[in-house]
Amino acid sequence: MGCMAVKPIVDRLESEVEGRLTVIRLNVQDPAGRVLGERHAVQYTPTFVLLDAQGNQVWRTVGAIDPAEVERTLEGP
Repeated sequence: MGCMAVKPIVDRLESEVEGRLTVIRLNVQDPAGRVLGERHAVQYTPTFVLLDAQGNQVWRTVGAIDPAEVERTLEGP
């Protein structure tokens, strides 16, 4: 699934989790995006990484994104 194919899903997820999650979209071809992509071991696009308040990775997926899985992760164990 390409980046453009998941855009509507991410847009909807962003509005549903507003206030609980900040969505940051990076272009790994831009210098800032490249630095952060390297820091979080992004090898393929799209890659979705969920970080906690301390910047620790708590969830990741490559390709497709399942909004329900993101919600479950936000709710915690």
